[in-house]
Amino acid sequence: MKKSHANTLFFHNEDTPYLLPKKRTIRAWLLAVAKEESKAMEAVSYIFCSDDYLRNLNEQYLHATYFTDVITFDYCGKNTVSGDIFISVDRVKENAKLYKQRYFQEMLRVMLHGLLHLCGHKDKTKKEAEKMREKEEYYLQKFV
Repeated sequence: MKKSHANTLFFHNEDTPYLLPKKRTIRAWLLAVAKEESKAMEAVSYIFCSDDYLRNLNEQYLHATYFTDVITFDYCGKNTVSGDIFISVDRVKENAKLYKQRYFQEMLRVMLHGLLHLCGHKDKTKKEAEKMREKEEYYLQKFV
């Protein structure tokens, strides 16, 4: 029996009423990104939450006390993508203003950023961060 891709990407809310628009289009785009990265999509959950919720996760699991827009928990296999991607709706909104981006565009970037981490991309060094940004720009151009 062929696995339905609709059952591989999940969108949840934790403590915020955020409603993700264009779910089908976003799902298809994210699946295409994983495929182009030569990864099979297993199970990825996007969890939309508040700044406080994500900061608490950051402190609890990463021992960091700052606000962030995304935290990715990686459960990937060798060639499969699996994980939880927590996104602060508050931080994305703030960053959209800060970087003079449309809110939806910034949300797509952050969703993509989390997926790229699950695909094996890092952003700890300047060189890694530049490569990550190039990948983001490349895939954002492909969003239909």
